Amino acid sequence: MRNHRKHTVLAAAAIAALSLGLTACGGGDGASGAKDAGSASSAQTSAGTGDNGTAGGGTADQTSAKSGSGSTGGSTSGGSATGGSTAGGSTGGSKTGSTGSTGQKSSAKAPACAYGDIKVTAAKADEVPTEHIVLTATNTSGRSCTLLEYPLIAFGPIQTAKDIPAVAKSKPATLVVLKAGEPAYANVRVALGGVHEDNKVVKEFNVNLFAPQGPAEGSIVVKAPAGGLAVDEAAAKTGYWTHELRNGADEF
Repeated sequence: MRNHRKHTVLAAAAIAALSLGLTACGGGDGASGAKDAGSASSAQTSAGTGDNGTAGGGTADQTSAKSGSGSTGGSTSGGSATGGSTAGGSTGGSKTGSTGSTGQKSSAKAPACAYGDIKVTAAKADEVPTEHIVLTATNTSGRSCTLLEYPLIAFGPIQTAKDIPAVAKSKPATLVVLKAGEPAYANVRVALGGVHEDNKVVKEFNVNLFAPQGPAEGSIVVKAPAGGLAVDEAAAKTGYWTHELRNGADEF
């Protein structure tokens, strides 16, 4: 009886232990299930976040596309700037105007006067003794021509006569263009008016003109005023051709 009771207690203890073991196993499965459910929920949440991320990426793409659109606008604006730069065709217009102005200058320009185009005469200045003469060059060509620089004067044989220098201050600011029949003038000093000068009497002398490249071919023979000229070649100098004699510039 005692043994039977003992066995019954042991059996009951074993059953209780088994029940506890089974409960423990069931709890482990529940935790595992909860863990799995949590993982699934986490994965779903993650997936949802991923979706949101994707949506965010879409927003970024849209923003990017928007920026791209803005950049396209900028590019269009750039095209407009290029157009503006092309509109610098106004510069072209300015250039055309400039060309037109050059054309006017070109059309107004006349060829250099040659010795056959000009008649040169000499007159004594109103002074005693005579220290200056005035040369008058008249255009007899029937067309306009440009009288360049100053008269190249030889008081004597051209091959041996002393070169008469020009006075720089008398050079005019613009070219001397003579219409048909128009005159130009040059003041020339021939002596210093001293009685002991080394003068020579000149009845006629030669005047050469300038071409664009230098002295022109041909020489104009000019008759001296009545009574001839007492010339001191060492003191002689000439002014430039000018439309009219000027105070100061042509005084030397």
